[in-house]
Amino acid sequence: MNSSDALDWSLIRSVLAVAEAGSLSAAARVLGLSQPTLGRQVQAAEEALGVALFRRHARGLALTEAGAAMVAPAREMQAAAARLSLIAAGRETQLSGTVRISASMVVAHHILPPILARLRADEPEIEIELHASDATDNLLWRETDIAVRMYRPEQPDLIARHLGESRLGVFGALSYLERNGTPGTVADLADHDWVGLDRSDLLMRGFAALGWQVDKHFFKVRCDDQAANWALVRAGAGLGITQLAVARAVRGMVQVVPALPLPTLPIWLTAAQALRHTPRLRRVWDALAEGLAPVVAA
Repeated sequence: MNSSDALDWSLIRSVLAVAEAGSLSAAARVLGLSQPTLGRQVQAAEEALGVALFRRHARGLALTEAGAAMVAPAREMQAAAARLSLIAAGRETQLSGTVRISASMVVAHHILPPILARLRADEPEIEIELHASDATDNLLWRETDIAVRMYRPEQPDLIARHLGESRLGVFGALSYLERNGTPGTVADLADHDWVGLDRSDLLMRGFAALGWQVDKHFFKVRCDDQAANWALVRAGAGLGITQLAVARAVRGMVQVVPALPLPTLPIWLTAAQALRHTPRLRRVWDALAEGLAPVVAA
């Protein structure tokens, strides 16, 4: 079969996902499909086009010359499909439907659940998809509808609202402090175990800004998943830094050396401008803004 009539956007989307992820398994996770289903879609695209798009190698799939030539047009189709979706969604008048929210791992795990639970109780016709990830979803491609971000959006055609600044603090679990003592000064902090990041140098750069030159071995327990990182602090593995609103909601957590001058995290709500009048998007936007107000007031 070599007919453009058999080549629809869903097949191109699958090919593009595999091209960007490098393997069927990784692309299947991104698209929320099973690996066999995705494999059949890639095969259908190859049959429709009459060319091989991928070749197998030890670590996954690599694009053939024909496959590589498809990537740019496929991304143009992705952008066009997203624009069509935005136009259609922007004209919806009903409150019912699905809203997809993306947020960092810490915010999604520890701040949004009670906000979304209240929203569900108040608006049972609205379904919520929560994407917990520290990666950045593309709002204009409908990868998400509303994003809670810790930086100011720069992309055009977005609406954004700065809710305020979330303060950070150093915290330890009572179980840890009972074993190791409570630091009373900034200098005392260097004598304690810390939970930090592994491959990311974010905390090392933050400590350097405070005048502390440390390497990764300063952090005796390390994990780049920040939700797991905070769970380690709660379990008593060492001191850690998190948002005040997160830590103060957990019994048994103690803020230490509150005078330490830590930066704040800006909290932004962001969505595609085309969706600003969609009733369910507006309702969820307002609920998030109201629910996050205590976070920036902590």
